[in-house]
Amino acid sequence: MPELSRRNLWLQRLGDGMRRHAPLIRAVQWLVVLFYGLLLLLPALLPLPDSQARILDNLTLLAQFLFWGIWWPFVLLSMVLFGRLWCGVLCPEGSLSEWASRYGKGLGVPRWLRWGGWPTLAFCLTTLYGQLISVYDYAQAALLILGGSTVAAVIVGLLFARGKRVWCRYLCPVSGVFALLARLAPVHFQVDEQRWLENPAPRLPPPNCAPLLDIRRMQGASDCHACGRCSGQRSAVQLIARSSNQEILQSSASTLSVWDARLLLFGVIGLAMGGFQWTISPWFVALKQQLASWLVEQDLLWPLQDNAPWWLLTHYPQLNDSFSWLDGFSIVAYLGLSSVLLGTALLILLRLTARLAGTPALYSPLALTLTPLGGAGLFLGLSATTVKLLRYEGLLLEWVQPARASLLMAAMAWSLVLGWKVLGREGVSLTPRMAGSGCLLLANGLVGYGWWLQFWGW
Repeated sequence: MPELSRRNLWLQRLGDGMRRHAPLIRAVQWLVVLFYGLLLLLPALLPLPDSQARILDNLTLLAQFLFWGIWWPFVLLSMVLFGRLWCGVLCPEGSLSEWASRYGKGLGVPRWLRWGGWPTLAFCLTTLYGQLISVYDYAQAALLILGGSTVAAVIVGLLFARGKRVWCRYLCPVSGVFALLARLAPVHFQVDEQRWLENPAPRLPPPNCAPLLDIRRMQGASDCHACGRCSGQRSAVQLIARSSNQEILQSSASTLSVWDARLLLFGVIGLAMGGFQWTISPWFVALKQQLASWLVEQDLLWPLQDNAPWWLLTHYPQLNDSFSWLDGFSIVAYLGLSSVLLGTALLILLRLTARLAGTPALYSPLALTLTPLGGAGLFLGLSATTVKLLRYEGLLLEWVQPARASLLMAAMAWSLVLGWKVLGREGVSLTPRMAGSGCLLLANGLVGYGWWLQFWGW
């Protein structure tokens, strides 16, 4: 084994320490579960806050700020910094699902459940449903979506694969997103397969890999939950530092699922942008007005009523916040169009880039080069709730707009550098490489323009 650098030696000790102190990690997990449960349940049982309520004197607003202003934006950021450490060490759903699976039926994982499209479908449906019931604004909606997801995780744990996290591996609505972002992490558990095979006894007891990974053949950080249970196994598994570009630059069509690009282009970028945009979009207003005029002309007035239950469409008349059936349809239409139009435009540009490079199969690795921009968009969108709530508290936050612009430009530059390097990796000559980079510049510019509209244009 080559001599380890000081940094990698420190990381290796950290990974081995995670394995040795597994009971402490389990205790931390249960503390997170308790905190998560209280934060989810208590606000839903309290009256809705009035207009004078503030974060520091109202539990409902505090929970809203912690969930949507702190928790989720920085969970996404943690994926880019540390890989899926959140999944393996802190996630309450994963902890509960694994715990429940120890006492369940222990059935095998059926083939239909292993379909690769479930995380993409779950992410899209959860995002859409969350907008219909205003999940960022109301505790009941958060309890329905987050609590419903947790209950589903426990049920799956009770049914399948004893002692495992089947929910996390195959069904979690954010598992696919986390897998995309974890590819950018500058640390991961590296497996030396040759050393694994050559390592003689005695050996550490086989670890329980909860997300059902083949540890010996594990490559990269996208699927690994970074729980540390396998650190040091056969002296072949080590937590090490790496380039944040490494996993994307080493990807190929044969190592990627078709769902990776679909989730990134149509979900993380297209659908998510529509979900964050529609409340301020003049295009959404125009769409709804056109539909309303047509309904009146046809004497169809029932879609204009706002009598849907709160669990189907936002309905809080005491706060003058209720969606009509037309509102619900317009939201679905706007988000659907955002996903299809933006995702298709990006797909065309990326396929054109691959053809210019003379390698049509290069489309999937090229799509992954947009991961930094997709992750930055999710962070910008979610942190908009953070900014909104802090401004309600009287904070001006004048630095926010320059910070947003800097993050967006940095993410676009990172994605373009990745695209240029992927084309260079294939040995593409200068002229087609420049032409392909032009297509990638258009793709990045298209996404950047969408975020410019939200934060500066409208």
